[in-house]
Amino acid sequence: MKEVTDRLFRHMAWANQRVYDAVQQLPDEALSAYISNPEWTAAQILQHIVGGGDWYVYCLTQAPWRDIHVPKTMADLDLLKEQLKEFDAKIAAEAQLPDEYITIVEGEKSWPNLRSTILAEAIYHAAEHRTQLIDALESKGYAPIKLDDIDLWQFERFEKQAKA
Repeated sequence: MKEVTDRLFRHMAWANQRVYDAVQQLPDEALSAYISNPEWTAAQILQHIVGGGDWYVYCLTQAPWRDIHVPKTMADLDLLKEQLKEFDAKIAAEAQLPDEYITIVEGEKSWPNLRSTILAEAIYHAAEHRTQLIDALESKGYAPIKLDDIDLWQFERFEKQAKA
């Protein structure tokens, strides 16, 4: 099962970077795209994915949170991509540790969760919001990448090509 776990985290990191790279090729105006709620623009979703990575690193390691900025231009995605790459690597490293309860502290509240629950949520969260982002962009006429371009089938092809 370790191979499956490792592969899932490699896929998450690969898909995240592919999406950010593809979005970065769009005009800055694409950052204002949204589906139905104007509070969830492409820019906000891009920030939220990175902020989520930071949150899961915090949950797993209690490392201090960072201030993750909402991008105003596509050039701002350079920093977000680097932060996300770092967070994805830290999350994947935590998957190598034994499954145990970790206490998450948020202000006055705290609660225990299994490491495996936090790790699974990190993968699902990234996938959910990548989908939301792509849908928001497509709804406004931008088509930077298709979901099929970042699925596990494509990732397998990518890894095979990288080894060749």
